[in-house]
Amino acid sequence: MPSSRRAARLLTAQAGLLNRADQRFVTTLTALSPDIRDATDLANGFARLVRERDADGLAPWLDGARATGLRGFVQGLSSDIDAVRAALSLPWSNGHAEGQINRLKLLKRQMYGRANFDLLRSRVLHAA
Repeated sequence: MPSSRRAARLLTAQAGLLNRADQRFVTTLTALSPDIRDATDLANGFARLVRERDADGLAPWLDGARATGLRGFVQGLSSDIDAVRAALSLPWSNGHAEGQINRLKLLKRQMYGRANFDLLRSRVLHAA
């Protein structure tokens, strides 16, 4: 029996990438629980929306997911729907900026309580 984390990964993975034992597990689990099958279908549908950047398919997906166990996720998306639509339709990404922020936070955490701003500045500039 896989862990819950592994089961979630198996349920959201493409069926063609799974070995026979994993495919059998997914088939059995989704056959036993309609709620899990519905949540899996919705999660994979949302992943497809993001992967294909399909802003037009967002509204039907939200309507379908609103009455399921994903309603909290749907409410979170709906609270900032303009940003979600922009993320699905516009070509820009803030991934590079987020990566740099993450790198700086890591350096700062590593040095917490050990040095002053001058050493942090030299480490940041040395890494670049």
